[in-house]
Amino acid sequence: MSLLQVRDLAIHIPQSGSLRGSGVVRPVDGISFDIAAGECYALLGESGCGKSMTALGLMRLLPPGARAADGTVSFAGRELLALPEASMREYRGGQLGMIFQEPATSLNPVLSVGRQIVEALELHSALRGEQARERAEQLLDQVGIPDAKRRLDEFPFQLSGGLRQRVMIAIALAGAPRLLIADEPTTALDVTIQAQVLDLLDELRRTQDMALLLITHDLGVVARMADRIGVMYAGQLVEEAPRAAFFARPAHPYSVRLFAALPDAERRGGALATIPGSVPPADTLYAGCRFVERCGEATEQCRTAPPPWRELADGQRVRCVLADAAPAVAAGVGAGDTAICGADKPLLAVEDLKVHFPIRRGILQRAVGAVRAVDGVSLQLMPGRTLALVGESGCGKTTAGKAMLQLIRPTAGRVQLDGLEISTRSAAELRPLRAKMQMVFQDPFASLNPRLRVGEIIAEGMRALGTVGGDTSRRVAELLEKVGLRAEMANRYPHEFSGGQRQRIAIARALAVKPKVLICDEPTSALDVSVQAQILNLLADLQRELQLAYLFITHNIAVVDYLARDVAVMYLGRVVEYGSAEEVLRSPRHPYTQALLAAVPRVDGVRGDAAKLAGDMPSPANPPAGCHFHPRCPLAGAECKRDYPGETRVGATQMVRCFKV
Repeated sequence: MSLLQVRDLAIHIPQSGSLRGSGVVRPVDGISFDIAAGECYALLGESGCGKSMTALGLMRLLPPGARAADGTVSFAGRELLALPEASMREYRGGQLGMIFQEPATSLNPVLSVGRQIVEALELHSALRGEQARERAEQLLDQVGIPDAKRRLDEFPFQLSGGLRQRVMIAIALAGAPRLLIADEPTTALDVTIQAQVLDLLDELRRTQDMALLLITHDLGVVARMADRIGVMYAGQLVEEAPRAAFFARPAHPYSVRLFAALPDAERRGGALATIPGSVPPADTLYAGCRFVERCGEATEQCRTAPPPWRELADGQRVRCVLADAAPAVAAGVGAGDTAICGADKPLLAVEDLKVHFPIRRGILQRAVGAVRAVDGVSLQLMPGRTLALVGESGCGKTTAGKAMLQLIRPTAGRVQLDGLEISTRSAAELRPLRAKMQMVFQDPFASLNPRLRVGEIIAEGMRALGTVGGDTSRRVAELLEKVGLRAEMANRYPHEFSGGQRQRIAIARALAVKPKVLICDEPTSALDVSVQAQILNLLADLQRELQLAYLFITHNIAVVDYLARDVAVMYLGRVVEYGSAEEVLRSPRHPYTQALLAAVPRVDGVRGDAAKLAGDMPSPANPPAGCHFHPRCPLAGAECKRDYPGETRVGATQMVRCFKV
């Protein structure tokens, strides 16, 4: 028997002045599914499909103005939508738990971690005082937080992203829920922390017979966790299937295109399949199939009547009239080997780069130590090639990238751009060199000026560095067209664009001054699979056309496998393995690299056989003696705890810093 039964749930938000004439926003428009105790049901789809709004509707936490206009939500035989708010509070946080997408904004910044867990325990259990605090400590220990007793008195800002996510899980578990809703619980987390969080959720589900509603756009996470999958598009389910059937043969054209958009080594050298257009606005009125404008196989029947559900084999069903949903995806010339330049002189050469931030204390603010964010990095970036810099959050990747561009002044080391030493130049001397090196930041919304129009944002750098070379507005229009946007969009503001479009604007701004080196800091982090494919195709085409050199900072191994020619693995401020993508990703020699690759969720659901990486990265303010990785390394010996390993060459270009290689 199902623990949760959702039938024809519709959520409406009244809207005045709608351009499409409906006058009502329908983010969820008639969705039905069941979840049994101990089962994991995954809601899969792009941003804007209504996944998170469905979860908020189940919890009755809808934003102002939104309401459940139709349908029923039955939990353990009780109709939740009919309960008064006082009764709903007993369910919410108790029998129904929820992990929100962004823990940094969901946790109270002025309350300690322990106080927030105790608050949930006091509301949903009989525990009080010291007993509640002891239980809070047990919950933190259960979710894998080291030194749980000390962490109780810390505040959210003192914790890493992975630890904050685990605190959110501990709060959700405080009420011993029978159903846990996890909304993108691993978005933008490192693969190692993601693996720990997913293992924890899976263990809780199996040991406590807890139902799990997993909301995600990551097919690898779905393959690893889900028992059944519901694919959501434009407020409705368009496909539902058990995991094995779904990954063996997705049935809806939308599902097929999501798989085709995944980057991997087999697609290196070819363009990724993309889904044209975007999810239609939630106030759109539909005559036929909701996917029709983006479907290459659509017929006239698809435009005139909504498709009914069709039952397929093995418990799979699809809302589509087509017998064969596989699209004709033509692979074109893209990145990979086509982007290689024959030059043998590095465009960007980094030697023993260090960035140390002083720790100051006392009235006189004397330096009592230093955070060794980057502690001796040496790299070479060749024209027309992509070097991927991978590692966990906090290892110094972004700091290294900014130091290479002199956005942060290095403490020591040398940086040469096209043969010129730039680390010793003044700000005035660097100014004319800025046009040669640009950066695409991780969060385009934060890096784009909200008060300027897009055209002004793109033109600002050209005017500042004197690289206009003609009509500015014409150049802006050309750049927008180059990154796949329309010229008339120059008059819009950043908030009027989607995340993928804002990332394209950030790329256009960087290209405006005709750089030779582009440092991309997590440019596809938290983007949908389809939008990610568009950005990767764009970067590949631009590299081939302009012979750009990319330093690609990321923790997405699939993206590295598709786009990069060379890979550097970074741990606690130092490069521990370096080589070609083929060498590092196919024959990793460092235990840390092996653990990173083993933690990557795969769409076939197979897990790596390397030892699971335990614990968290040590603080760069107090790195361990010897090899920095030895406290987490299953192979560590006496020499690892005493000395830092030197470079060992194991191939034509592969370098490893490990005694056990």
